[in-house]
Amino acid sequence: SKTQWARLTKTSAVMFLSGGVTYRVEGRGYELKGGDLLLIPAHAIHQPVIGTEAPYARIILWIQPEALDRRGLGGCFDRCRAQNAYLLDRDRYDQDRLMGLLRALEDGISDGNFGAEVLSESLFLQLMVWVNRWVLHWEPEQRESAVRSDPKIDEILEYINHNLSANLSVEELGRQFYLSRSWLMHRFKTITGCPIHQYVLQKRLILAAQLLRQGESVGDAARRSGFADYSTFLRCFRKAYGVAPRDFR
Repeated sequence: SKTQWARLTKTSAVMFLSGGVTYRVEGRGYELKGGDLLLIPAHAIHQPVIGTEAPYARIILWIQPEALDRRGLGGCFDRCRAQNAYLLDRDRYDQDRLMGLLRALEDGISDGNFGAEVLSESLFLQLMVWVNRWVLHWEPEQRESAVRSDPKIDEILEYINHNLSANLSVEELGRQFYLSRSWLMHRFKTITGCPIHQYVLQKRLILAAQLLRQGESVGDAARRSGFADYSTFLRCFRKAYGVAPRDFR
């Protein structure tokens, strides 16, 4: 949905409360336990795979990346992206402190009294300071049993993300990594939950939106994000974001 696309451009912190869920983030599957915290950078492809045995409950904080950059508080998410590791184990941070700040922030946002906006910003800054402190002392993915990944798929994902303007067809990726087409398609979807062509398209559209925000022309944004056909770019962009690239810019 267009709401999901809008959320892909935001950074998010997901505090898992209860239920049966595997959360996939950039080719890694996390078997979550109550209290686990996922830190998901903007533009990272992610999705929950929800079981049926219990209701899925979580708290999600959606953050505009600019809100972190202004205060130098995006380091925790940068580290997650650099290490391709997104799970902050429930035993590695102060759950009570985080929950208290989240609840206070929720109340502050809905509070119409004097100084509500200032109070909310103060609570948000406190929360992010603590998250960054916890991550500074964090060895990613301490609970190894919680993480499912594939080194070969990790390598392919890294290649895709650094070469979005190149030929990223299944056939070309198979040649690059000496893999059969059928094995690559099956394994990639099993690990990421997403077909290769869909993953590449999502990443290209996210990059195009980022370039447009930075002032690039529509043509340059299409070319730099890997769209060889301009009409295909216009159609895919409008379908994803609900507006034409020129209006989005």
